[in-house]
Amino acid sequence: MSRLVAVEQHYSTGLTRPNIERALIDAGKDPAALEPADLAMLEDFHTLGRFATAALADLAGVGPEDRVLDAGAGIGGAARFLAGQIGCRVTAVDVTAEYCEAATWLNECVRLDGMIDVRQADVLDLPFEDASFDVVVSQHVQMNIADKGGLYREARRVLAAGGRLALWDMVAGPEQPIRLPVPWAVEPELSHLVTAHELRSITADAGFDVRAWNDLTEPALPAMDALLAAPPSPLGLQVFVPDLPAKAANLTENLREDRTRLVQAVLVAR
Repeated sequence: MSRLVAVEQHYSTGLTRPNIERALIDAGKDPAALEPADLAMLEDFHTLGRFATAALADLAGVGPEDRVLDAGAGIGGAARFLAGQIGCRVTAVDVTAEYCEAATWLNECVRLDGMIDVRQADVLDLPFEDASFDVVVSQHVQMNIADKGGLYREARRVLAAGGRLALWDMVAGPEQPIRLPVPWAVEPELSHLVTAHELRSITADAGFDVRAWNDLTEPALPAMDALLAAPPSPLGLQVFVPDLPAKAANLTENLREDRTRLVQAVLVAR
């Protein structure tokens, strides 16, 4: 099975849009008259959700004039945040057709479709010209990609010189192996973690200098524990992510046991 097929099969259920639509209606929302805040709890498929996206955008200094690529956009939560809150134009790319369909629909539901272009594409082979973007956002994407050198060389190619690569990522800790399942993998063959040191070296070789590099594992753990202890929101990620409670519990235990670490970084294209 090819890498692209394996990744798409992992994230596809055939029910992403129908499940989200039903959950919105059950919560008393009209999908034809949504506000962006109505989606805040279910659209950011990465650790710490909207808080992490907002913090990363602030650290990277994303502004309304920036041309932004969200590389590995999922159902488009970060793209909608950037377009709606900051006012920049965003291109959202994901390999999973089902996620792209849901992202396009949700953009229309909150009237941000004029600010966001959704494209199904492989982050290792982006359909854009050199220097097309000022910012590339990548949140919890590289864990599914073994060819990290290729991933970051492609990000560097589409960035203008001086552009920023904004990362929010899970990396390998000293204790291995990780507990499975986790949100990005059910089987070990789909998980490709490297250490923070290795990730930093790979991005440097691809043409990036570090502006900021923060290990946020310890600050994230209390927030993860609080999320696990709270009653599930009717509009949470479990609406479209199968077996989320088990995956989220393992994610948190991996962090606690130093099997994984969380890195927030902003890198500048040389």
